[in-house]
Amino acid sequence: MTASSPAPLTEDVLSHADAAQPEALERLFALLRIPSISAQPRHAEDCRAAAQWLRDDLAAIGFDARVADTPGHPMVVAHDVGKSGLPHVLFYGHYDVQPVDPLSLWSSDPFAPAIVTGEDGRQVIVARGASDDKGQLMTFIEACRAWKQVHGDLPLNVSVLIEGEEESGGANLLPFLKAHAAELGAGLALICDTDMPNRTTPAITTALRGLVGEEVVIQCAGRDLHSGMYGNAARNPIELLCTILATIRDETGRVTLPGFYDDVQLPSESQRKQWRALFPDDSVLLGPVGLSEAAGEDGFTAIEQVWCRPSFEINGISGGYEEDGFKTVLPAKAMAKISFRLVPGQDPQRIRAAFRERVAGLLPPDATVTFSAHGASSGFAVPQDGPDLRRALDALGEEWGVPAVATASGGSIPVVAEVQEALGIDSLLIGFAQSDDRIHSPNEQYGVENFRKGVRSWVRVLAALAVPG
Repeated sequence: MTASSPAPLTEDVLSHADAAQPEALERLFALLRIPSISAQPRHAEDCRAAAQWLRDDLAAIGFDARVADTPGHPMVVAHDVGKSGLPHVLFYGHYDVQPVDPLSLWSSDPFAPAIVTGEDGRQVIVARGASDDKGQLMTFIEACRAWKQVHGDLPLNVSVLIEGEEESGGANLLPFLKAHAAELGAGLALICDTDMPNRTTPAITTALRGLVGEEVVIQCAGRDLHSGMYGNAARNPIELLCTILATIRDETGRVTLPGFYDDVQLPSESQRKQWRALFPDDSVLLGPVGLSEAAGEDGFTAIEQVWCRPSFEINGISGGYEEDGFKTVLPAKAMAKISFRLVPGQDPQRIRAAFRERVAGLLPPDATVTFSAHGASSGFAVPQDGPDLRRALDALGEEWGVPAVATASGGSIPVVAEVQEALGIDSLLIGFAQSDDRIHSPNEQYGVENFRKGVRSWVRVLAALAVPG
């Protein structure tokens, strides 16, 4: 295949993928049976087994594949390249999964995958990792398999990187990317670790929020005190901490740190219109979790607050006596864990410094503070006028029968920023999960039809991206 030849027709590949779905599900189930929990040392060999399984599967369809060791769990690296003049994409996924606790809440063995029919008649695959991320990454591999089995080759150059520590911090990913930048360099990264806004609308996530995590500890007295003997006279660090944190937002929901909103951009009106069509009122997002009214910034819908506005949240606060019963103690120290979610344009380290300056500046005499950083990443956005984005959106729309939309995510996926930093390339986040897939929770699931349509979607996307230029 050369740069001047057209991309092969996809209909025969799609028909083959449909016919081969039973075997594809068997392969997915084999991978799901491996308890590759990266956070638990006793599962280190299981993580390696998952990596080896993927290496062997990719090699079986013609990829040059290997297991690459890191100081932690291994990576899987594979290539099907050498097509002169054709684009080159790098696919990323992860084989590791979250712990299964509490096991008592699972309706079946989390590593014995099964297809279950829900009350709405929808068939789902129930297993840990079914959605996050084994089911998702296998949609891409199965699409590659279909292309290879029908045409003997892929329509473009493809490299694959599958991580084994995404669910436990991913500390070795960025060093690995930097060390292997020459090998992993491509024109575009494809990441399958996101969801759809509803059952029927395909989407590409084009913006992610970054993150600043911070732990703050305020100490006053040298030891816990009797609240009757010292109350009023001695400074209470819990009260002080709450008072200080309450200054971070004003009555309209805006964050009050100096410069916090500098360089924050609003999405285009056309994009906001698309989002409003998906989420016509705040109850669409909030209703399923038992809430009814957006509580953040005035002037923005709930989905806009999550997808395109920065936030400040208190994730945990503690101090004093926290066991059962009652104890009249005046604590010596209080602690809070807080996070800022950042949008493109905000500097994580500048935000961290502004937060620390605010807390330290409000301390009275006899109070000291210590800070501990817990990660920092920048927000990410794909240019909305890029040709790869448009081609991929069109391909998804053809498969699902409705126009695909460019969405955002309130979460943070560090690999996107790390790929940009190490390899200098943008990413398209294309996923087929659903909001009720219960990722990280008991009874994780992935729709059988989402798996089938995911494979078909990737078949089309690979063809669409094969057009040079």
